[in-house]
Amino acid sequence: MSVRSGASRGGTALLAQPAQQQGYGSLGRPQKVFVNLVEFTKFPEADIYQYNVVVVPERGDFKRLPPPAYMRSVFDAAMGAHRQGKLKGTTMVYDSRKIAYAPKRVFYPITNVSWQYQHVAYNEDGRTENYVIKLREAAVVNTSIISEFIRGRGNVDVGDIQSALNALDLAIGSVLHLEMVGFNRSFFTREQSRAISGGLELWRGFSFSVRPGIDRLYLNVNTAVTAMYTPGSLLDALMSLLDMRDPSQLRGRMTPQTVREMGSYLRGLILHNEHRGIQGKRKFSVRGVTSRPLDQESFEWEDPDHPGPPATITVAQYFQRRYNLHLRYPFLPGLVGRKNSVFPIEFCEIAQNQRFRGKLDDRQTADMVKFACQRPGDNMNRICDVLRQVDLGRSPVVQSFGLALPTRLSEVESRIMPAPTVNYGRGSRDASFVPQGGVWNMRDKHVSVAGQELKYWAVLVLASKQYVHEGSVQSFVTMLVSTCGNTGYRVGNPRPPIVYGNPNSDIAREVTRARDSIRAPSGVAPQLLLVILPSTNTQVYQTVKNCAYTTLGIHTQCMQAKHVQRPNMQYCANLCLKINAKLGGSNQALPSAHMEQLLRRKPTLFLGCDVTHPAPGEQHKPSIASVVGSVDFVGLRYVATLIQLPSRQEMVDKLQEAIVRHLKLFFKGTKTKPQRIVFYRDGVSETQFAQVRDREIIEIQRACASVENGYKPEITFLAVLKRHNTRFFPMGRDGDRTGNCVPGTVIDRAVTMPGMTDFYLFAHAAIQGTSRPTHYYVLHDDANFTADAIQQLTYHLCYTYAICTRSVSLVPPVYYAHRVADRARCHLVDMGVGFEEASSESNGYYGGAGVSAGRQAAPGRAAASVAKIIKISSHLDESMYFM
Repeated sequence: MSVRSGASRGGTALLAQPAQQQGYGSLGRPQKVFVNLVEFTKFPEADIYQYNVVVVPERGDFKRLPPPAYMRSVFDAAMGAHRQGKLKGTTMVYDSRKIAYAPKRVFYPITNVSWQYQHVAYNEDGRTENYVIKLREAAVVNTSIISEFIRGRGNVDVGDIQSALNALDLAIGSVLHLEMVGFNRSFFTREQSRAISGGLELWRGFSFSVRPGIDRLYLNVNTAVTAMYTPGSLLDALMSLLDMRDPSQLRGRMTPQTVREMGSYLRGLILHNEHRGIQGKRKFSVRGVTSRPLDQESFEWEDPDHPGPPATITVAQYFQRRYNLHLRYPFLPGLVGRKNSVFPIEFCEIAQNQRFRGKLDDRQTADMVKFACQRPGDNMNRICDVLRQVDLGRSPVVQSFGLALPTRLSEVESRIMPAPTVNYGRGSRDASFVPQGGVWNMRDKHVSVAGQELKYWAVLVLASKQYVHEGSVQSFVTMLVSTCGNTGYRVGNPRPPIVYGNPNSDIAREVTRARDSIRAPSGVAPQLLLVILPSTNTQVYQTVKNCAYTTLGIHTQCMQAKHVQRPNMQYCANLCLKINAKLGGSNQALPSAHMEQLLRRKPTLFLGCDVTHPAPGEQHKPSIASVVGSVDFVGLRYVATLIQLPSRQEMVDKLQEAIVRHLKLFFKGTKTKPQRIVFYRDGVSETQFAQVRDREIIEIQRACASVENGYKPEITFLAVLKRHNTRFFPMGRDGDRTGNCVPGTVIDRAVTMPGMTDFYLFAHAAIQGTSRPTHYYVLHDDANFTADAIQQLTYHLCYTYAICTRSVSLVPPVYYAHRVADRARCHLVDMGVGFEEASSESNGYYGGAGVSAGRQAAPGRAAASVAKIIKISSHLDESMYFM
């Protein structure tokens, strides 16, 4: 494996510049860029002491730990009371749950004895509670291991420095909690908030994380956005959630769906209950919503002012008789709190600083994207402003942990690699050209290789005839056929059958009926259904795809009805590229001679792999791994394999079986065995690299050996990380029109990972906002690629994504794996499976995804705990159906 040599990293001086060495690239025009990292001028070499913390009420115990902010306040009150006494001036920082760190030993541990602070009083909302805090020394954290790691000395792995980084992160975070509202490593303020629908608002903030570099330690600071509950009237928030102006609109209309929607919004929310029968505000957490309105929800009650047998009264009557309060909205349900107590919505207020952890709807997501989108220069200025504002280097807490840092961002060397030549088919006016700025168009161009001529197809319209009449559909089809011809893809039947279907009926039946309208010769399978959807209804789309993939074995191309009403050539050209790819064609290509040079004339199988997991709280549903593999010499056409995994498992079972399949398909397509395998693995965090590499490389090797005894192709294994917090900002006029780094910008020095061959790559042109590079790590390399070779290969592949006339941000094998995994929900639509990207659980730093390979599905859900290959129709399984 080609890695950077630790012996050539600048000797023993901590801040020495690393020498030019093997493992760094040199191809391209050099330039300097700013990076959102602040270099520590000093960091600790001494031990840090880790303590287990138990906070309990003076009487009784917590049934469930209070919110982190409350626990942190209790701990801080204790530290303030005892710092100069029992702590002898020593600073302690607390994670608000079970762990605290101190830069000095606060007491000498005695076996099986905890050190206790007695009678710590904490006051909130005028109520005082007494607590006992118990401390026990748990570990001594050796911070000198950070120096060993960043200098490449010894056999120190990323996981070995985890505990030291956690301690430093917590020290930094303890200061930031005084300035902002914090969640894990992210901190927010309401100063520039924006209200959105659904009783929510968006807050701007920053993430802070200590991160190693080569011979350096950095603090990463990045901008962030989160959704928060809007504090104040709960009734107003619920009206926003239900898109209503007045609660009276709900009279008699509390459907089960409305109650579920309210319950989803409210569950776990902390509220203030305030009415004349209670002195001051009382906090409570919502456990659910009553199934009936308060003028119908009843219970047995004995009036303390009029002793007698218990009577059955409604909650509305109770508030009238007990507190002389007449409910204005008794037709609303009540909120269920602890011990099944019920509270009227109209008396409740949402407490401040609560983060929304549910799933945003499409409208809210669009608002968040718009709110978060900022030009690179504005993002960098905001980062610089917050660094000056908090000035961490002057904090006594930060200094006590041996840290010192300035308030300016670091600079780092980058290079701009040249773009490749892109080839189109014969008949193109400009068949061979070098794209400028990572973007081009299809004007006067023919596809590189035309797929099967489209003869046997039909149009299924899942919209009313009044909205999409047949004449409009035929006009659109005529434009589509003409556009396909202009791009070199032939459509043999310009007037396919047009079938109307009901989107509210049995979708599978409607798709089958449209398929049956295609008159294909005996023994010839229908090729394509063009499906016109009335809207972006996910369930209809997934059902169409499920039927096509698993039952009928026919390609489908879905589109929205609005495009029929306003047809244009560009949209039709995009459809043409997708159809051509599905039916066996290739739209653009890199020159064969260039690919041969990059691959040293060795037949190469490109593989991409990703894992997606169920949405939070859906542990009984399976995770899905997707593997795609090339079937030609130049990495243009791919075939996919889907693997069902136990819920939330990151390691890919059945990988050997999938690799065997792709080896055979490569041989079938090229009549040659691959001499080299380049495997791009997405969806893992840095702490999982060793586990994934060691297990999955063995699986690949076993697959090769099972195909032929002694068969050992060269394996190059790269991890791909997209969700990370490192950003780069060009200086002066070096950026593109959006102010971002131009396509081809690569960074492989100083800010990369010690002891690894890794690089950041901007392969695409940003459309808006601040561009995020993809971080590639070479974890294993039998082929001994030079840094220039692997960087250039990865970059140039980004110009071959089948359905784009621009370079893409992710290497195509991974991009295709994402698309295939997205289609997994269509394969399993009957299970109601909703997925999220695996990497969304990881911020790209230490302790990220943390998905346990051994975690199993919930009991009684055996179907989701079995690893198996997911089958699709044999008519599609060797095509790019997922495009």
